[in-house]
Amino acid sequence: MTDPAPEGPSGTTKTSRGNGFGGVPQWAVVAVATIVLLIAGYFVLRMLSTEDVRVDGLPSHPVRSEATSDGSIQIRSETTASTQILLDGRPVPTSEQGGALAVHAPSTSDGTHVLEVVTPRAVSWLGSSSTTQEFTVDSAAPELQVEDSLRPNELGEPVTVHGKATGADEVTVAGKAVKPGPDGAFSAVVDKPEREVQVVATDLAGNRAERTMTVHIKHPGMRAVHMTGLAWTSDTLREPVLEMARQGRIDTVELDIKDESGEIPYGSAVPEANRIGAVKNYYDAREAIDQLHGMGVRVVGRLVAFKDPVLGEASWREGHPERVVQTSGGQPWSSGYGDFAFTNFADPAVQKYNIDIAAEAASLGFDDILYDYVRRPDGGIEKMRFPGLTTTPETGIANFLRESQTAVRSQGALLGASVFGIAVDRPTQIAQDIPQMAKYVDYIAPMVYPSHWGPGEFGVADPNTAPYDIVRRSLDKFAQAVAGTDVQIIPWLQDFSLGASYGPAEVGAQIDAARDGGMPSYLLWAPNCRYHGEALVPQKP
Repeated sequence: MTDPAPEGPSGTTKTSRGNGFGGVPQWAVVAVATIVLLIAGYFVLRMLSTEDVRVDGLPSHPVRSEATSDGSIQIRSETTASTQILLDGRPVPTSEQGGALAVHAPSTSDGTHVLEVVTPRAVSWLGSSSTTQEFTVDSAAPELQVEDSLRPNELGEPVTVHGKATGADEVTVAGKAVKPGPDGAFSAVVDKPEREVQVVATDLAGNRAERTMTVHIKHPGMRAVHMTGLAWTSDTLREPVLEMARQGRIDTVELDIKDESGEIPYGSAVPEANRIGAVKNYYDAREAIDQLHGMGVRVVGRLVAFKDPVLGEASWREGHPERVVQTSGGQPWSSGYGDFAFTNFADPAVQKYNIDIAAEAASLGFDDILYDYVRRPDGGIEKMRFPGLTTTPETGIANFLRESQTAVRSQGALLGASVFGIAVDRPTQIAQDIPQMAKYVDYIAPMVYPSHWGPGEFGVADPNTAPYDIVRRSLDKFAQAVAGTDVQIIPWLQDFSLGASYGPAEVGAQIDAARDGGMPSYLLWAPNCRYHGEALVPQKP
């Protein structure tokens, strides 16, 4: 018989709760068991789960083919040392870089690929797990379409570049970013175009397409006569030229800014020119320019480039023989021009000297800079040395003009190059390749003097007595040489007697020949700076 249950204070009967294990409350037992199960579950999940893997350097957009070989794709995991990398199912070489595995697979082909990262599980007998990531390789550059040339009406005038860049994400025009439309079309205004405008199209993968647009300025034309620096200081020689300008017979005067003797006849401030004694101060350039501009006359500065005995002799005597054209024996080239006469067009110091003078003259207000003697000496090239020349002489001359045009244009002037008549079909004889040179000047000025052609040239038996025929036929060849470009031909014509007497009729015949060939502009050359003005037809401004 059992004892009755004890009564409570109010007379009710007490019931006893379970004590669990060893007197521990049942709820505590349940709580502990739950925690144990959670911990155990965590470790089981850790054993079964994939390692924490991170892939860097593989964006969602397409990448270039070298992205899989240059180490830019890097894998990070907790077990880097035992991680295996597969590309399209094949193992690829890797290297450890800062705790990561850098991928060095061979460049992949265009298209979709799979990168797989295989990592061991925490417990070896559970095997490994893998993480995959698809990506696209695109090595094709955008298709960029622009014109070859830009044609502002005047120097410094803004130009608008129109084009299409199919497949591009971004386009830059002269360094300015432009967003192409859905069809790739774009346009951009270049406020102050230089000699060239670069257009670059880039896609998301980083592929680039580049085009260079040449800025061609249409020369306003000229009817010019040449004057030396000393001739300009002579009232007897200067006044007839000014009178021709007043009568509308000429609209341009060409003045020497460095002549065949290497002298600079105006007060140049170029340090090297002053140091070697080239500056002579025969005339005031600023005063002459102001006077002629005040009459509505353009002013062209003639710069004799590489026939420069002043710079040549100074260079040789100061221990810079590389600045002088040399014989095969290492002596200064002469060949009838005089000692140290020809400086080396391939030498950077010689180039800089001439470009500095050209840029200074342009900054003073000369409308054009017209190079003369922008060539090598005539004669057998096998007997000459041009220290530092790494290309053909023709390309070396063209590259010099390229550098010059940028400097001259930046100062607001146009650039021309005087060339031998024979250069049109014999470019290697003096290193004047007309199509190459035409890329980097605003006009070519061929010296098609009738007296300088040999018998039979261009089918003319005696060119010196047939000024119309020889000028017309030779200029036709020059027109063919620059066909397809915006470069103008402005010929030098003869106003002197050499082997035949030349007067107004002969001068006029040459002018007519040039005009009939579509070249109304010209420059007249007379060594004594005395011109047959009556051969020139007055024109109203």
